[in-house]
Amino acid sequence: MTGFLGLNTKHNFVLLIRETDTVAAALRQALAEASPEERPGLERAAALVESTAGATETQLRARWVRSRLAAVGFTGDIKSVAAVKALRQAEPKLSLLAAVQLQKDAVAAPE
Repeated sequence: MTGFLGLNTKHNFVLLIRETDTVAAALRQALAEASPEERPGLERAAALVESTAGATETQLRARWVRSRLAAVGFTGDIKSVAAVKALRQAEPKLSLLAAVQLQKDAVAAPE
């Protein structure tokens, strides 16, 4: 989850909130109480949470950048100036400095 604080200002950061521990605990509790029919889906969900829990902050920011670029239909080179422009179109409250740093994170953590 990410968020921006404030109104009508440009921001130099993206707040990254990790809740994988909470989600994993809820899934473990649900598995403990699950019927045989529910178990396969819950086991798959738990495996997905565990596989993403180990991602670094750079990887999470890179995923976020790629998702925001995809949301505005950007398909070009992520290293380009056009990628920074598209990211700022997707998230108008991002400052140029923040958008460039996020772009660097996306380049550093290829898919």
